[in-house]
Amino acid sequence: MITAEHYGPWALIAGGSDGVGAAFAERLAAQGINLLLVARNAQTLEATAEALRADHGVAVRTLALDLAGEDMLERIVAATDDLEIGMLVYNAGAAGGPVALVDQSTVAALTNIRLNVVGQTLLSRHFARGMIARGHGAILLVGSLGAIAGCKNLAVYGGVKSFTQTFAEALWAELSPYGVDVCALMIGRTRTPALERTKLHENTGVPAAEPEDVVDFALANLTEGPVLVPPEHQAGFAAMRAMPRRKAVEVMTRSLEPQTRDLMD
Repeated sequence: MITAEHYGPWALIAGGSDGVGAAFAERLAAQGINLLLVARNAQTLEATAEALRADHGVAVRTLALDLAGEDMLERIVAATDDLEIGMLVYNAGAAGGPVALVDQSTVAALTNIRLNVVGQTLLSRHFARGMIARGHGAILLVGSLGAIAGCKNLAVYGGVKSFTQTFAEALWAELSPYGVDVCALMIGRTRTPALERTKLHENTGVPAAEPEDVVDFALANLTEGPVLVPPEHQAGFAAMRAMPRRKAVEVMTRSLEPQTRDLMD
């Protein structure tokens, strides 16, 4: 069970204002864990925080910032200087629309890299030090099944999600001897505001998972890292990982082609 006694009194949720991040916040608050929620939209953050305070009586702080910003680490370090962060949930990293790399703007490509690669690396590095010193803690990085193989018109997105998985695997090897749980949660299509904005859920014939179900699975299996795949995707994940890489790329591109084609027209 996830408890404040085991992991510590505070959790930081990056991307904690809605969707999967808000579901993590709800479940952790229900266990008496205080929260620092970080996201860009101050109004949405505060609305989520108010509901959590009212429902669970925990302390909830908010910090409105762009996780892809140059000052991200400095501001989060300052905001947590007086807190014992026992759990880091890094849930930021929306896909954006499909586009060929040569047609993608430099800003869009680098923002995706900063959000998914730089952000989780810097925050994991910073908070892992305290977890090691205390002998307990958890780092949960929300990834994507888009990491299984590269896909036409989603080159940067697939690349950064592959980083999340491999990074979590290595971090698990480094930190688990110190009592720190690490895992990458590789989710598929999940009913979140970010998914609705990208429309990447359309034309698939596959229902989107509910955020609460994804979160419940992750928290129930947090000690089973380094990679967590929801049960309904485990067979497909294993099959794609075992394929020759060219075939895996062809299968991934073909399966997503109806969506990416329509959104690029």
